[in-house]
Amino acid sequence: MSLKGGVGKTTTTAALGNTLASLRGDRVIAIDANPDRGTLGLKVKSETAATIRTLLAEAEHIVRYADARAFTSQSPARLEVLASDTDPAVSEAFAADDYRTVAGLIERYYSICITDCGTGLLHGAMGATLDMADQIVLVSLVAVDGANSAAATLDWLTAHGHADLVKNAIVVLNAVEERCDVDVDLLEQHFSARCRTVIRVPYDPHLKEGAEVDLLRLRPTTAGAYLRLAAAAGQAFSLRSDRGH
Repeated sequence: MSLKGGVGKTTTTAALGNTLASLRGDRVIAIDANPDRGTLGLKVKSETAATIRTLLAEAEHIVRYADARAFTSQSPARLEVLASDTDPAVSEAFAADDYRTVAGLIERYYSICITDCGTGLLHGAMGATLDMADQIVLVSLVAVDGANSAAATLDWLTAHGHADLVKNAIVVLNAVEERCDVDVDLLEQHFSARCRTVIRVPYDPHLKEGAEVDLLRLRPTTAGAYLRLAAAAGQAFSLRSDRGH
């Protein structure tokens, strides 16, 4: 999640999902819950024109994994992606109940679900997303305004009953430009005092392309950063005792 656009949130979703899927033997899925023309579907080669909307329309007919798989596209690393509508003319809101329905289906057939959220904290699906989340990954630019926006997101979450998610959050400091004059150590210290883990992701020309995410094309330092992110996310799997899985 991120309040600010253009920080690499969707790329982080895809890279984290691909890393987890490449290392694990179970099923990993990333879903696009962005109500404003999400782009997660562009991060994997498309195998279907289906979207999260078409899955909702057919929800009652999905009774086995093969039924769910028909709505997803899969990367070479085995990450499955459930895309959102990319047509700007589709303005139908994605509400909290919609997210709960999708999540309820996903939980039957996938071990890990990563949700690519929109930038708004008040849009319909966000409340349900936060209520059901085991872990949040907050993505920030390595920049003063990006860090301020990320800090404001943490403040809002704390003020609205999600202090536990903030305490156990992972903050990704994402370098989308090759050169930066910001004191990254200072940013890391700030977020380390509030959250569980801070991961630095260096600039990578492959990710700058904004197209499909291919782990094999990442620089070793970038791949290592996402491996640390995946490990940090994995540590949270047992933190929520009220969840049955």
